[in-house]
Amino acid sequence: MLNLFRYHNKAEKDLAHYINNVFGFYPHNITLYQLAFTHKSVGTKKLNGITISNERLEYLGDAVLSSIVAEYLFKKYPTKQEGFLTEMRSRIVSRASLNKLSMKLGFDNMVMYAKSHDKHSGFRSIGGNAFEAFTGALFLDRGYNFTYKIIVDHIILIHLDIEDIEKNDINYKSKLLEWSQKEKHNVEFKHVGTQGDKFEKLYIVQVIVDDKEYGKASDFSIKGAEQLAAEKTWHQMEEEAQNTEKQ
Repeated sequence: MLNLFRYHNKAEKDLAHYINNVFGFYPHNITLYQLAFTHKSVGTKKLNGITISNERLEYLGDAVLSSIVAEYLFKKYPTKQEGFLTEMRSRIVSRASLNKLSMKLGFDNMVMYAKSHDKHSGFRSIGGNAFEAFTGALFLDRGYNFTYKIIVDHIILIHLDIEDIEKNDINYKSKLLEWSQKEKHNVEFKHVGTQGDKFEKLYIVQVIVDDKEYGKASDFSIKGAEQLAAEKTWHQMEEEAQNTEKQ
C-alpha cells in the first residue's frame, strides 16, 4: 500500500504510481528515480559546472544490468559455453533492445528532456539510457537482490522472449564479413555522415561490396548503423541472387 507521507508532491506520487504499475513496487527514495528520468538536456548545473542528470546513474545501471543478465543466463543455460553466454547478453542489453524496451514500458511519457528534442526521431536513445539509469536508481534504492528480482520477473520474463532471441537474432555484420572472406569479396562499412545535434546524433553508414553501394542505414551509434546497413545489404543480395536464378 502506498505511504502517502513518503512523497511530498503530485509529481513524486505520480512517478511512484507509475513505477508500481509497471514494476510492482513503490520506491523508498523517490529522488533517485526522478534523477533517473532527467535527461542531461534539462539537467541542473552546479557552481562547479557539473550537470545533475541521469548520466551517472546510467553508468551504474549499465554495469548492474549487465551483471543481472549475465547471472540469469548463467543459471538458465548451465551447459552453454562462455561465447554463447556473452553473445546472448550482448543481444539483450544492446542499445537497440533497450530502446525498444523503454518504449514498451512507457518511458517516453516519463523522461524529462528539452523540448527542442524531437520526441519521435530522437527519443529512442534517451529511453534506453533512462532504462539503464532507472536500473542504477533501483540498485541504490533497494540493493542487488531486489533489483535482480525486478529485472528478471518484470522485464526478462514478461517483455523478452529469450528463446526467440537465441534463435533469430542474427549478427548480419559478422555474417556478411564471413561471406566476403569465404567468397573472396571486398566489403566496406563506410561512415558517410551524421544527422542531429550533440544529444541525439545519428550516424549514417553505407555498405559497399566490390565498389557497389548497397544498404545505407542510420542509428545512434556507428556499430548500430553498421548492423542495420549490413542487414539491408544481406537482404538486397538475397533478392539479387533470387532474381538471377529466375533469369
